[in-house]
Amino acid sequence: MLRKRKRAAVSIAANIAEGHRREHFGDYLHHLSIANGSLMELETHILIAQRLDYVGAVDVEPLLDRASEMSRMLTGLTKKLRSRQTST
Repeated sequence: MLRKRKRAAVSIAANIAEGHRREHFGDYLHHLSIANGSLMELETHILIAQRLDYVGAVDVEPLLDRASEMSRMLTGLTKKLRSRQTST
């Protein structure tokens, strides 16, 4: 399960970077959506690890807080980019 969590975590940053370097704006938005999906996958792995008693609640809470913050950041970036797209 640790490998899956690492893969999901790396996928978040990798998709943001890959989308940013794409020539088409729609590709960037698409990769941000994929990054958000990977973030949700990571949250799920964290919750499963807690339910299986691999980690305690004291360790999980800060991770979920960071994931929530990252989700807000991705949502904000996506909204900002979409508003720029419609204003041009």
